[in-house]
Amino acid sequence: MSKIILTGDRPTGKLHVGHYVGSLKRRVELQNSGEFDKIFIMIADAQALTDNADNPEKVRQNIIEVALDYMACGLDPKKSTLFIQSQIPELCELSFYYMNLVTVSRLQRNPTVKSEIQMRNFEASIRVGFFTYPISQAADITAFKATTVPVGEDQMPMIEQTREIVHKFNSVYGETLIEPQILLPDNQACLRLPGIDGKSKMSKSLGNCIYLSEESDDIRKKVMSMFTDPGHLRVEDPGKLEGNTVFTYLDAFCKEEQFERYLPEYKNLDELKAHYQRGGLGDVKVKKFLNNVLQEELEPIRNRRKELQKDIPYVYEVLKKGSEEAREVAAQTLSEVRAAMKIDYFSDEELIRAQSLKYSE
Repeated sequence: MSKIILTGDRPTGKLHVGHYVGSLKRRVELQNSGEFDKIFIMIADAQALTDNADNPEKVRQNIIEVALDYMACGLDPKKSTLFIQSQIPELCELSFYYMNLVTVSRLQRNPTVKSEIQMRNFEASIRVGFFTYPISQAADITAFKATTVPVGEDQMPMIEQTREIVHKFNSVYGETLIEPQILLPDNQACLRLPGIDGKSKMSKSLGNCIYLSEESDDIRKKVMSMFTDPGHLRVEDPGKLEGNTVFTYLDAFCKEEQFERYLPEYKNLDELKAHYQRGGLGDVKVKKFLNNVLQEELEPIRNRRKELQKDIPYVYEVLKKGSEEAREVAAQTLSEVRAAMKIDYFSDEELIRAQSLKYSE
């Protein structure tokens, strides 16, 4: 069986470092590993419209922002298929068929849906499209016969629901769909990177993100304003690591060799942590080190993005070709689904022949 990846992001804004460490960096590594036969990277604009239906221009404008971030980070159109979700109408039809396999109560129990509803204050008036997006996501994954879905920890319930839909479909209609496996970040700190204010979720609306495309001065200012240990008031005070955003980011980003370049008095992060915990190490010094670490990681991405911005028609052409290729694959899966469900009336020659015999007797 072919090894296939499907993953993507909603185009509601530029991508930030949470996206990068949560899945984007890993996607590039997987793309370049040679282990996978096909990699599909989706810009999920249709899903973004489930809670932005009254502001389609926001979604429209951010298509190019996400595409630029993808390619700047190293996603290569020659190795991965980059496409736009809404340009694959077969996904809507698959979603419609899968709706018959899922109950309302099961959707209500989905932890990701519950938390998203609460975060957006949708409890009293949730839109059907948003409520059913786990089903839409199942259509996305199965349309491309994805065997692997690299996502953050918060998406685990969504993948589990996809697996349930696949199992239900195959048990009712016969073995047709592929059951995907989730691939989580291998760095524990990358499972869910907090915002710079220490809040658990990084969000544009909260203003607590560091974007991949930000200029170096803006990154530095944000790093220096980061939430640390509120009890670490003086340099000599012992500091806590738990809930300390600066150290969470260091866990996610820093490499041992960077200490020799930027903080040679320490051999590694463990030594830095130990000093902070026993006291005698100020937050400013640690933040300056983190700034150097982030600048080293993000500068090449920012520079590649600026080069890509010089030829926007090329980026749209990449998305157009990718969408055409993706649609061919989704159409084949839909054809197989229709056949399994016995609704392929015009291509089922056996059905036509049997009905002809029935009425010729």
